[in-house]
Amino acid sequence: MPVPASNQRIRRAIATVCLSGTLEDKLAAASRAGFDGVEIFENDLVSSPLSPPDINLRARQLGLSIDLYQPFREAEGTPRDRWPAVLRRAEHKFEVMSALGTDLILVCSAVAPDTIDDDSLAAEQLSQLAEAATRRGLRVAYEALAWGRHVSTWDHAWRIVSRADHPALGLCLDSFHILSRSQERPDFGGIPGEKIFFVQLADAPQLAMDVLQWSRHHRVFPGQGAFDLVSFTDAVLRTGYHGPLSLEVFNDLFRQSDPRQAAVDAMRSLIALEDGIARHASQSGHGTPCAAAPPAPQLDGHAFTELSVDGLSGADLADTLRSLGFAHTGQHRTKPVQLWEQGQARVVLNAAVVRVEQAAGTAAISAVALSSTVRCPCIRHARPEGAAPARSVRNRTSCFPGTRRHRGNLLRHRPGKSRMEG
Repeated sequence: MPVPASNQRIRRAIATVCLSGTLEDKLAAASRAGFDGVEIFENDLVSSPLSPPDINLRARQLGLSIDLYQPFREAEGTPRDRWPAVLRRAEHKFEVMSALGTDLILVCSAVAPDTIDDDSLAAEQLSQLAEAATRRGLRVAYEALAWGRHVSTWDHAWRIVSRADHPALGLCLDSFHILSRSQERPDFGGIPGEKIFFVQLADAPQLAMDVLQWSRHHRVFPGQGAFDLVSFTDAVLRTGYHGPLSLEVFNDLFRQSDPRQAAVDAMRSLIALEDGIARHASQSGHGTPCAAAPPAPQLDGHAFTELSVDGLSGADLADTLRSLGFAHTGQHRTKPVQLWEQGQARVVLNAAVVRVEQAAGTAAISAVALSSTVRCPCIRHARPEGAAPARSVRNRTSCFPGTRRHRGNLLRHRPGKSRMEG
């Protein structure tokens, strides 16, 4: 059934496991990048000096909801004599969830060797787990791990959830667990949208290796791998699912990088994915809650490259440019900023701003300017992708607005064909 378009933007979330640093660092980075909510990974909670109520308060102060707590392992298919211990373990998790202010827990399909292969038992036990959650106003999202002992596919998980028939039990659909087994577009048409409690997204390069190691070390953000996440996510949204789209990416490199940069990269990937979904839906003639990104501006070419210099490197670079045939054609009226030109090539030497990480006597690219027939679309297109507006640079004839890009680099937008003068 086609899903009508919605004027309300779909919510965006990210799992804390995607980012490096302390839990406080991760929450701050997610908030700064513009995410609406987070998934709290248990290891991050255990290693944090903050208590669950303190984390709840900190998240709310940052404008974040805690959308999910994870993981809860080895639940369904447990031998009956050990099932009471599983329920006691769950009650402790539920207490933590209440303190965190979240109502949803992720239950992964069991992988233990002694897990019983019995769908009837699995449905019974998950129903009991959901009933225990209901008493505290909580819900359970069941996810099929691609390496689950007996339940490793989304449709098998759905059969068990459907059989359990409990209002507090639903599915978590994870793109990696589904697409790593088969890259054919899944047909979720038989699942009511309200029974999909959560959606986790991750891309991955196509690798021939153990699926567990593939998942734990080589996931990437949407658009960086080989999976067709546009078709996958569109199929999920067409069920009527209206929860968040959440990134769950296990990647060794991401967990070593600056969490602020990784969070911005993550947000850009979600925006690009939503843009792809919106365009796909438009071509297919059905509605979607995703919105297309503003059209990319028409660029005319490169205007100039700016180098931050100091007293030593500035003189050396001026000599080098002169030897390469550049001419000193402009000087700022009040600042130590020079324009050097050779034909259409322009280089700006800026001694007014030296980057903090820049060693004395060195130079670094501090800005790149591109020519555009119009100014505002450049800024409008950049802002949704996580680029912060930068103060405009003025000269005698032009105002050059800019955006602060990944790793702090500056991209200037030079409108029209006017000549840059100092």
